[in-house]
Amino acid sequence: MAEKSPDLSGSVCQRCPALSPEGRMLSPGIGASKWVRLNVGGTYFLTTRQTLCRDPKSFLYRLCQADPDLDSDKDETGAYLIDRDPTYFGPVLNYLRHGKLVLNRGLAEEGVLEEAEFYNITCLIKLIKDKIRERDCRTAQLPVKHVYRVLQCQEEELTQMVSTMSDGWKFEQLVSIGSSYNYGNEDQAEFLCVVSKELHNQSYGTSSEPSEKAKILQEQGSRM
Repeated sequence: MAEKSPDLSGSVCQRCPALSPEGRMLSPGIGASKWVRLNVGGTYFLTTRQTLCRDPKSFLYRLCQADPDLDSDKDETGAYLIDRDPTYFGPVLNYLRHGKLVLNRGLAEEGVLEEAEFYNITCLIKLIKDKIRERDCRTAQLPVKHVYRVLQCQEEELTQMVSTMSDGWKFEQLVSIGSSYNYGNEDQAEFLCVVSKELHNQSYGTSSEPSEKAKILQEQGSRM
C-alpha cells in the first residue's frame, strides 16, 4: 500500500530543477560552481576557483571574477579559452595547487617563466628566476672539456670538409704531410686537419650519440 505524500502546499521549499554537468559546474550560487574548466591550447584542465584565485593580481584571478576589462571567450563546453601552451601551463597550475614548482624532465625553466609572466603570478616568477640563476651559476663553475680530432684529407677535399664542419666543431690547425698517389699525372697534396669542440655538462647528462655531421667528420678521419 503506497504511502501518501505529505502536503507541502504551505511550505516555501521547492525542488530545484536538474542541472546539466555544465550547469552544475558554472552556475553561480550552486556548490559545484567552485569548479572551473579551462581550455588551454586545446587541452582541458579542471580546477577550483580557490586554486585560480591564489594570486589576486593574476590573470586567472581576474578570469574567475569575470573582470569586464578581460576579454575571455568560452568554447561549446563552457570552458574558458586561453591561447597558450598547455605543456607549460601544467606546472603553473600545480604551483597554484600546492605551492611547489615541479618540472618534468625536458621542460625548460624559461618556458614556465614565460607562462608565469603571462598569467602574472608574481611569487612563481620570482621562484623561477631564482632557480634559473642558480642553474646558470652551477653551469658557469663547471670546467669546459674539449674534444680534438685529427682528420686526414687531400687538397681537393678541404672545401667539402670545411663546409660540413658545423655542430660546434672549430678549425684549429692544418698540417701538410706531403703528397699521395697521383691521379692521372698530378700529385695530390695531403693534409692533417685538427678540429675541436667544447663539451658542456647538461642538467640531465649529455648524449653520446654523434650528430649526422659529426659522423661525416668521423668517416673522413677513419682513413688515418
